Amino acid sequence: MREGRFDGIAGAVLLGGASERMGEDKARLPLHGQTLAARSATLLASLFEEVLLVGGEPPSGAPGRAVADPPGPRCALRGLVAALEAASAPRVLVVATDLPGLTPDLLLALVALPEADVALPRTAAGLEPLCALYRRDAALPAARARLAAGKLALHDLLGELALQTLAGAELDAVDPEGNALANVNTPEDWARVRKRIAGAARA
Repeated sequence: MREGRFDGIAGAVLLGGASERMGEDKARLPLHGQTLAARSATLLASLFEEVLLVGGEPPSGAPGRAVADPPGPRCALRGLVAALEAASAPRVLVVATDLPGLTPDLLLALVALPEADVALPRTAAGLEPLCALYRRDAALPAARARLAAGKLALHDLLGELALQTLAGAELDAVDPEGNALANVNTPEDWARVRKRIAGAARA
């Protein structure tokens, strides 16, 4: 670590989602005076020396280096490949842009897990590959091969990699309100998540 930040881990925010169900670019949704993308990038920049803004057009105020997606269908796997290719650090903590409740405690808990191909949360809904710490030398070849073959499901990629998971009481300890991994895909999701975050802030 240097100046309180990790220099062997890069942070990456995936911006390139289609946002079709939301009806507008999720990266630019406002929360507490920041866009979601800027909020996530600022959080990553507080922890990691290297921050990547992957795909899409980074909103103003989002710290980090812009990285274009590689050719291919618009999907999270393409963004993951771009992040892993662009990072200079051996591990990359990749987050989706639509996690407004994300906290440093959860990210640091992932970093503290025993090193594996992927370290990620496991909630009642399952594994969370868009808030996960990937080891480049293991994950990048597998992700490239699946993208080239048109096998685009991130959960299937996880089946090829060795995992460490943050779950149960360990996850509850760093996300007691259950807000950190709440994502937003529709206007209704956005309204519900904002209400939850506001309620947690007042508690």
